[in-house]
Amino acid sequence: MEIITPPTEKPYEKSSGERRGLLIINTGDGKGKSTAAFGLAMRAHGRGKVVKIFQFMKVPSARFGEHRVFEQLNVPIEGLGDGFSWKSQDLEHSAQLARDGWAKASAAILSGEFFMVTLDELTYPITFGWVPLEEVLQTLRTRPPEVHVVITGRRCPAEIIEIADTVTEMTMIKHAFDAGIPAQRGIED
Repeated sequence: MEIITPPTEKPYEKSSGERRGLLIINTGDGKGKSTAAFGLAMRAHGRGKVVKIFQFMKVPSARFGEHRVFEQLNVPIEGLGDGFSWKSQDLEHSAQLARDGWAKASAAILSGEFFMVTLDELTYPITFGWVPLEEVLQTLRTRPPEVHVVITGRRCPAEIIEIADTVTEMTMIKHAFDAGIPAQRGIED
């Protein structure tokens, strides 16, 4: 380990640009994409901002840890899918749920009612061909200027990354699952 000297001067200049809604992407194969997005949602809610969360792969009846806490905080979180694609009994039904979910999410973004709209795991229905990329790009480009949008999921399309303001790629270095350790409640959900 290298010991470094703490900075004694601010390492950046104060930004002079306009404040506006950001498009934030959390992608990559590492853990923490949704967790980071939920942290942003909690931060915004803590500042009294109106937040809406859509989960494209979770079922509407899901009761994971994030659902429980957001319910307690009165932050709406809505499952739009039918679970993991490999568990689906009917992929066309899964695709239709994704398209219907996208219509809801797009309407929420374009309404301007929300400070932040989180689109958890949206990249999957896009890369599966269930939600047209061009429709997503159109909504993102024409959203009200004050609306922040957070998108999570692996393999985010380059076209979305190109128009994003902030993109973080989570890189897996090591994962407990690879060592045979099962998912842990409160960590993986």
